[in-house]
Amino acid sequence: MGTAEPSSTSPAGGLQLFVPPPVRTAFEWLSTLERGRWPAPPKGEGRPVLLLPGFLAGDASLTRMARWLRSGDFVLARSGISWNTNCLEPIVTSVEERTERAVQRTGRRALLIGQSRGGTIARALAVRRPDLVDTLVTLGSPILDQLDVARTVWFSIGAVGLLGTLGVPGMFSFSCLRGDCCDRARGEVTAPFPEDVRFISIYSRRDEVVRWRACLDPAAVHVEVGSSHLGMGVDREVWRALALHAAPSPPD
Repeated sequence: MGTAEPSSTSPAGGLQLFVPPPVRTAFEWLSTLERGRWPAPPKGEGRPVLLLPGFLAGDASLTRMARWLRSGDFVLARSGISWNTNCLEPIVTSVEERTERAVQRTGRRALLIGQSRGGTIARALAVRRPDLVDTLVTLGSPILDQLDVARTVWFSIGAVGLLGTLGVPGMFSFSCLRGDCCDRARGEVTAPFPEDVRFISIYSRRDEVVRWRACLDPAAVHVEVGSSHLGMGVDREVWRALALHAAPSPPD
């Protein structure tokens, strides 16, 4: 759809160009540590919101963002993801059920925010059930190619895949990449996106995990930030972008 102007509100400022990712992540974590530094959240107006964590992470990793959104009158619904290592299809199905219950409780379509792998799950759900989703926001999510990541991540992916292939529950297997078990969900990750669902892809050229071009889904509005990959959920710059782009949809 297009690209928004990159933000420049990161606590590290221009120094980020020279700061290694772990230090940048620490700056980002500190940027929203104190509630008094939180930017004004988008207006929730009683809308449900589900936050989907990244690979090897759970709901707890997005707790601070959840609190921020609740302060804006969003109704939080948990994704139920503990480690985000399961096969894609069962996760999408589980999140679909939770989203449906949240929409039924509130009478409003949901805001979905997915970090990294969580964003690919959320996109699949938005394609599958556009009646449940008002807005999708992805944070550093490799939508165009889920394996377009840094080499340092391959060991973790391979380890989980091996454990899943050996039958360890809750782990995806190598067959999930091409097998029938996740065929439907894999297709929804890259399928044409519903026109009545807003889609914002927040990405960073300084992302040390996901190659940023994999985040540029042509169906989305692209918003560039200066965050590290791991810090996107707590970075004040990302929160400001969310506040700008996740405001309530205008009435029909």
